[in-house]
Amino acid sequence: MAARLVQRCCWRHLATFACAPAAAPAALLLPNGKVPAARALPHAPLASIHTSIPSTWNADRFSVKEEVEENSNSEHRAILNLIEAATSPQELFQLGELHSLNSNQASLVVTRLSRLAVEKNLETGGILQDERFQQLIEIVDSQISQVWNNTLVGLLKSLYSLGMESSNREMQSVEHEVLWRLRRLAFRQLASLAEFLAVKQGKESKLLNEVIKKLELRWTELEGTRTVVMLIAKVGHISSVLMDRLEDKALELAEQFSPEDIRKITLALAYQNRRSVPLLRAMSYHLIQKHSELNLSVLMDLIFAYGKLNFHQPQVFQKIATDLQPHVSAMTPIEVTRCIRSFALLKWLSLPLFEAISQYALDNAKQLSIAHLCSIILSFARLNFQPSGSEDFFNMAHEKLQGQLDSLEPQLLTDLVWSLCVLQQAKPPYLQHVLAPDFHAVIQGDSSPKAQNLRMKLIQINAAAKLESPEYQGPFLPAEMLSAAEPAAEKVTLLQSSLREALAGVLGSQDKGRWDVHTIYGWQIDAEMVLNSENKPLPLKDFAAPHLPRSEGTKPLPPGARRVAFLRWEFPHFSNRSKELLGRYAMARRHIQAAGFLVVDVPHYEFLELKLERQRAAYLRDKLHKVVAKELAS
Repeated sequence: MAARLVQRCCWRHLATFACAPAAAPAALLLPNGKVPAARALPHAPLASIHTSIPSTWNADRFSVKEEVEENSNSEHRAILNLIEAATSPQELFQLGELHSLNSNQASLVVTRLSRLAVEKNLETGGILQDERFQQLIEIVDSQISQVWNNTLVGLLKSLYSLGMESSNREMQSVEHEVLWRLRRLAFRQLASLAEFLAVKQGKESKLLNEVIKKLELRWTELEGTRTVVMLIAKVGHISSVLMDRLEDKALELAEQFSPEDIRKITLALAYQNRRSVPLLRAMSYHLIQKHSELNLSVLMDLIFAYGKLNFHQPQVFQKIATDLQPHVSAMTPIEVTRCIRSFALLKWLSLPLFEAISQYALDNAKQLSIAHLCSIILSFARLNFQPSGSEDFFNMAHEKLQGQLDSLEPQLLTDLVWSLCVLQQAKPPYLQHVLAPDFHAVIQGDSSPKAQNLRMKLIQINAAAKLESPEYQGPFLPAEMLSAAEPAAEKVTLLQSSLREALAGVLGSQDKGRWDVHTIYGWQIDAEMVLNSENKPLPLKDFAAPHLPRSEGTKPLPPGARRVAFLRWEFPHFSNRSKELLGRYAMARRHIQAAGFLVVDVPHYEFLELKLERQRAAYLRDKLHKVVAKELAS
């Protein structure tokens, strides 16, 4: 390889001193004045292909000139037309027999063979074994240095498509020639080759890695949205360095992207889990400003990608929801469930769209599978959405689910019953299925995150059965399962620490309150206190606490005393751009209230606006007095 590099350098320097080629002797001219075409050289070993002919000098100095001259040659044009007009491999093979083809023409014949094989779904094994195909490959191999760059790239892709083995000597010859010419290939040729290799061979291709290195170095040559979109979608996942460059270029070209381009880029970012906020913002802006109409596939893929990336852009969500609503009646069940799950993931509740989906479920109940119906119910529960025709919808759901619970996987069944509890639609048969000893026995002793999540949902279902389903008679979860469930410690938030500091001033002493209380209902109370009949805080230690796994005291509450729970509501606890709690937290509030507590809500958008300690303390006292007054009035 080193010898070849030195030889190439020598030829480059000699080329600058080379004189113009002498005119052909008259004795060598044909009657029509043309020079006879050179014959193909005899087959040479692989090593001699690169040492016997100075390919760099030939390609650099004469490739463009030869291409222009050959294209202007009437005989060459006639052969090109015959190649393009061929409709079968036999016609192409006959063309090779009737004409003396040079390496470029032979390469074009191979490329056309590959296209025919794909278009007509032909068996490629017979083509590769054909003797005439082998002759074409030998012509290419013997004059590989004279094949034009564009034709060489097409030849390599064609040989891959035909299924030629990488261990084949001629195949290696073409690969090596492409590798040596990478620096001289146009950027679009590199991009095309990278796209093909990424799809055909994947990350393991050595040639692809070299092509990507060249793309990384020459990324400033990148022009046009089509190439940017293609590289991001097909090649970007292989190299993070290249993807960084492509994102920068895409940011420059964001204004020129069509909706289809934006769809492809956002999907690629989603699949690669690359949350490129500047690029997503730019594309979202131009999507809103320039593209008034979006087709269904673009709408569906955009909301899916935004959901997967957890990227929130309310104007885009509103546009997608508005544009999707007229399409709902014509969508398939899988499209409907994919759509509603994406909106639920983004915590975006569009009432008209969700009402349309609810009506779709009623109109197409026979076409909905159990999995589709479960997805719709889970999405409704996440956003705490109750359809206007709630009775009809849930009657249909109960009818379809009847007798199907045993066929559901434990995780899906638990999620379904938990969601019905959120929507206050869980009937005794659902509760009996998941609270039965045999059902929860499988997670006993399992400390995996998945099992812990399942256990916590079962405890919350158990709370719903006790607190919200008076007609349910059992079974219930055992006491040891309730006491063992404590969620992992989370990072203390600003709202949490500020609330605790302010409450300390309200209570006066630590023994009059409990902090971060883990209840047997599966919910956590941020602070708990007991007020006597005169609304004064009492020490908690001596009183019985049935909501705790292990109570410190045994005394009952004095007459007229009330338990008070302070619940903080962080930004993620609400629907997107809304003051409505998500289903999970709405159920938590209901359960704590049903357990006998007066609930004091402390939302982030009110409490954190107060900057002074005395303002926050006054805010909590005022909220507490209003809750007590409301309870007395009722």
